[in-house]
Amino acid sequence: MVNEQKNNKEEILKILYLAKGEMISGVSLSDDLNISRVAVWKHIKALKESGFDVESRPKGYALLNHDDLLLPFCFKKEFQNKIFHFQELESTMDKAKFLAKNNVSHLSVVIAENQTTGRGRLNRKWFSSKGGLWFTLILKPNTPPPLSYIYNFAASLSLSKSLKRLFDVNVSVKWPNDLLLNGKKLVGLLSEMETRGDMVEFINIGIGINVNNQPQKYEPKAISLKDVLNKTVSRRLILETFLDDFKNRIQIIDCQKIIDLWKEQTSTIGSQVRIETISDAYEGLAVDVDESGALMVKDKTEKIKKIIYGDCFHT
Repeated sequence: MVNEQKNNKEEILKILYLAKGEMISGVSLSDDLNISRVAVWKHIKALKESGFDVESRPKGYALLNHDDLLLPFCFKKEFQNKIFHFQELESTMDKAKFLAKNNVSHLSVVIAENQTTGRGRLNRKWFSSKGGLWFTLILKPNTPPPLSYIYNFAASLSLSKSLKRLFDVNVSVKWPNDLLLNGKKLVGLLSEMETRGDMVEFINIGIGINVNNQPQKYEPKAISLKDVLNKTVSRRLILETFLDDFKNRIQIIDCQKIIDLWKEQTSTIGSQVRIETISDAYEGLAVDVDESGALMVKDKTEKIKKIIYGDCFHT
């Protein structure tokens, strides 16, 4: 019975989605699903309580912001079986780790409308307010662990190019893999890896994009696309465009090419930076990113230090 109710709710959403904002009557839904109008009403009520923007009108129902829906059937066919959508999770990274260990395919995506315990780099809390795009990519590349770093750079590169192409915004990448817009944080990335023997078992890349949310309440130095564009934009369009670009970019891995393209997009090189690790901090001028993805920082004594991991702040 639970699965039947879930299927009916999903079918209602699908019908409303395909209607592209037009009204669908309760009678029509009842006939299409072979359920009573009372059952239709109960499913609509449950969808609203779950956070879906379904509007009840005297003559039926309509799905508002239909182009922003992130359910599997909204994506092109090649992605539909790879999309795992949830209204709420503790963390998309935790769910992705579970799924990665249970044989989901390469380039699967875990999406949550809300995360209750989302996390960023160095175990900082990540606030996932309504209207943002919160997801984790599950990658199963045939690669040794020393080359895993390149997938983070490829993801931030693909996302920056996708956002520029879609919205003509001046997005830059910040080492190691955040994205900035007007000098403020637009996107955060976090990666985790597990190995089996001398090869990578999976790499999970968590990505949080401030799209239609208002992140400044929790992060004063953050910004959203809506803040800049003064309009609501489609999260699905962003995700699908990014997945297309990223999929093509990693078909043949060329580390040097990816790093070179990433450096063309970065605002870190040439900036004064402060790098914080779990146990230490370094300050200086960011002068380069080498072929391994490490940041080269020149301190006041002109000594150059190679930094492999840490949180980077432009000062």
